[in-house]
Formats: sequence, C-alpha cells, structure tokens
Amino acid sequence: VEETEQLKELYRLLTAKEFQTRMEGVVFLLDHCKSNPQFISTNIFQIFDVFVLRLQDCNKKVNQQALEALALMTPMLRDALHPVLVSLVAAVTDNLNSKHMGIYAA
Repeated sequence: VEETEQLKELYRLLTAKEFQTRMEGVVFLLDHCKSNPQFISTNIFQIFDVFVLRLQDCNKKVNQQALEALALMTPMLRDALHPVLVSLVAAVTDNLNSKHMGIYAA
C-alpha cells in the first residue's frame, strides 16, 4: 500500500502542470534512488515512462534538472536501467541538438 502511494505521488509530481512541481518530482525521484533504489528498480517501467517525458520537457529548467538527475541516478540504478535504456537514450539524444548550454552540457 505504501509503495502504491509513493508511485501515485511520484506520478502526480512528474506530470503536474506547474513546472516547479515537475522539478519537485525530479528531486523526489532522485531522493528515492538514493534512499531506496530497490523501489525504483521494482517499478522501473511505471516510473521511467513518466520520467522520460521530463527529459524532453518544454520547460528548459525541468529538462536540465532531469538530465542532471539522470546522470546521478545511472550509477545508483545500473543494471535496473536495462529495460528502459532505449527510451532513455532516445530522450537524451534529442537534447544533444539543444541550443541551451545547460541542457547541452547536462
């Protein structure tokens, strides 16, 4: 039950209309990766289906924060990312053409 509530909260934050709330969702996800990587690994599809959208967010601040968070999450999640690797690579690759230096650097 607690895991389901955490997933709902993460989904709510990552899909919010306000960009500040989406940024909170990225931080919330990163915190969970640090404190409970098993939770993220177990629910990798549900979580990353929504998180990938933040890697392509129309708001540059959210987009950059998601890219930076992904760089920090990758060593924590390692092999658990294999099932979502194709969608992650596609989303990250789209950012290589960004004219925004922060996004390009991330």
